[in-house]
Amino acid sequence: MTFFQDFPIPASGPRPSAPRFEPPPWAAPPSYELPAVVHVGKFLHHSPAMVMALRSAEVFSTGCSLNLSWIIRRGEEDEDDWADKHALFFQPGMRLRRGTVPFSGLMFGVQFADGSKASTGARGPHGFMGSTEEPEPPTLVLNNGGGSGAPDELAGSGTLWLWPLPPAGDLRLVAQWIDFGMEESSITLDGGQLRQAAAGVQRFWPEK
Repeated sequence: MTFFQDFPIPASGPRPSAPRFEPPPWAAPPSYELPAVVHVGKFLHHSPAMVMALRSAEVFSTGCSLNLSWIIRRGEEDEDDWADKHALFFQPGMRLRRGTVPFSGLMFGVQFADGSKASTGARGPHGFMGSTEEPEPPTLVLNNGGGSGAPDELAGSGTLWLWPLPPAGDLRLVAQWIDFGMEESSITLDGGQLRQAAAGVQRFWPEK
């Protein structure tokens, strides 16, 4: 007999199950779909100091996930200037926490053939987090995929979730990153090709 055996063990009762979170279609791709992949292979920016490329598009039934990568090379920056660039690269949210508008940070935008537009900066630092009200289409959400730093190079990647599927015609993708000398630049994609690729999407299960 031990001391604690003199006390009754409270009944635990059934453990409630937490509902599974499913992001709305304007915030993220469907969870139970195998997308159709469209090769793109275009440079959004190409200079001696920086390259940004759109590698491919993963097309879902509700929208497209655009896969990007970028590399920044050190030029004539001294140690202090290069350290400042490291901070801008890995802590872009510092400017937001100080209450200033990040027009010099990494920004993306799209324009459909019908003239409708969307920007990653339109919703602020939290995007569509916690939002249940369907926005006016289109929407564009940037999800950073991480990055790496070296004494002479910075490399990163990310995906852009575009909702909904674009209409046929030119789809303009725009990028800007003033902090790293990248002025506004754009490429044109075939919206009809992306839309048609959605016919190749495969669902994991019929009911999903």
